[in-house]
Amino acid sequence: MGWAQHCDAFGQRLPELRSRAHVSEAANPAVATFMDSLEDAEGPDQTVERLVGVYGVLKPHLLATYRDHLDHANPVYEPPTRRILARCIDDEERHIAAGETILRYLAAGPRVSERVSARRRGLEGLLAAAGGVTGEGLPARDAPGVAPRQAELSDDAQEFIRLEKATGEWPIPEDLAEAQRSFAESLVAGDDTVLARWLMPGLELEAAWTLLRGTRYSRHLTVAFARLGHHRLVKTRLDGPSSSATVLARWTSSPEGWRIAALDVAGRDAVRPA
Repeated sequence: MGWAQHCDAFGQRLPELRSRAHVSEAANPAVATFMDSLEDAEGPDQTVERLVGVYGVLKPHLLATYRDHLDHANPVYEPPTRRILARCIDDEERHIAAGETILRYLAAGPRVSERVSARRRGLEGLLAAAGGVTGEGLPARDAPGVAPRQAELSDDAQEFIRLEKATGEWPIPEDLAEAQRSFAESLVAGDDTVLARWLMPGLELEAAWTLLRGTRYSRHLTVAFARLGHHRLVKTRLDGPSSSATVLARWTSSPEGWRIAALDVAGRDAVRPA
């Protein structure tokens, strides 16, 4: 059950409580400011900020608000309201668990972690200033240091966790694993000769390789693997003292063995000089 369904359920419940239905109005101007700030992260490079706002700040606050309301809802007079709240709580727990898993996957580099922390602090400050979405203050369970109950992860979230495991635990053919290791090491070393060995003839990679040239990386880690027909998609994260990058390679089997048919830099994060 998503937010639209949550709103619809509460909206249908309101007339039964002799209240107006489906009235969309912020509790106070500060709440509107907080919601506007959530929408600020619209750039193609602001996925992490967007996820932090929704899954790291807003949804945990809504979860705490629902739990607080459920605690105060009379079990004798308000069973319908309690059932709606219970469904909302269950949904938000699952969503938060999945969102936090994906955030851990995306926020692997030090620079991204700093962005996550800064975004979380900023939005939490706005939310506290607004007195929460109700305008009546943050629920007790939303206070700092109070950890939400862990929910069972969805299949999608579990898949993200699986993709973070070591390459040796995945069903990657042994010869491809060796090729991938050599390729990744060539990226770390900046070795054009070894890199060229793994490329299909005629592969144009200047745009991708230009992004990686001139940057020092100290280690590599395979973070994702998928099978697409006869191709194998392998995502490699490169980490260095001042930057990190994620490279997506599409491997295909050829008479000479595994070769890369397409190469792209899926993400790059460099620490800007002060």
